[in-house]
Amino acid sequence: MGILSGKRAFIVGVATDRSIAWGIAQAMKAQGAELAFSYQGEKLKDRVTPLAESVGSRIVLPLDVSSDAEIDAAFAALSREWDSLDILVHAVAFAPREAIEGSFTANTSREAFRIAHDVSSYSLTALARAAQPLMAGRAGAVLTLSYLGAVRSIPSYNVMGLAKASLEANVRFLAADLGPQNIRVNAISAGPVKTLAAAGISGFRKMLAQVAQVAPLRRNVSTEDVGNAAAFLCSDMAAGITGEIVYVDNGFSTVGMSFGAAAADGG
Repeated sequence: MGILSGKRAFIVGVATDRSIAWGIAQAMKAQGAELAFSYQGEKLKDRVTPLAESVGSRIVLPLDVSSDAEIDAAFAALSREWDSLDILVHAVAFAPREAIEGSFTANTSREAFRIAHDVSSYSLTALARAAQPLMAGRAGAVLTLSYLGAVRSIPSYNVMGLAKASLEANVRFLAADLGPQNIRVNAISAGPVKTLAAAGISGFRKMLAQVAQVAPLRRNVSTEDVGNAAAFLCSDMAAGITGEIVYVDNGFSTVGMSFGAAAADGG
């Protein structure tokens, strides 16, 4: 018996087998959850469907989170398969490529700002609202993914940092609003992970190297690390946790200053 036995989870945001969302899905499956997935576009359908089948899921739904009509259609389809939902995982973020490189001031257009906030933050509200009817009478859990760039400037993260800051505020307001319905809302702020989305961030390899050198555990996090934390946060073991941003980054966010090995030895 796993800590998610008897629970149903809808995972939004799997793109490849290296996605953080896939790490979450695997951890939740290992803990006994029944899973459903979404995909955006036919290209991703061909990637997500075999992954879903590998964990025993036959529910794979089209869903573009920037479309209210597709959100409504996805949850209507989900409700025909399931009469209840316990867990919603929101692992979606996007900003135009030109906005997440170079100068923040020069490259943040009004349209890039709108898109980043719509896809990366507003979609959490839209999905949580659509999930409410299926979570009625359940101990519901909504989980999203943030990053340190929400609270600190990170080279080339640019407008995505603003969108993640909005997302973290979104978590707090949703938690306050949905709490009386016994629906918890939390976020994991994960350390950098080699994913398809991360590949679009300029200097990402340097970021990985820096984190591995400075983080107290002296390594980067894995999708398994994040997945296990997600499974816990969406389980009844975390019944008293809501409105929180939980850092899963090997302690990197706690470090104020770090010296090289020679300096640390007095060199």
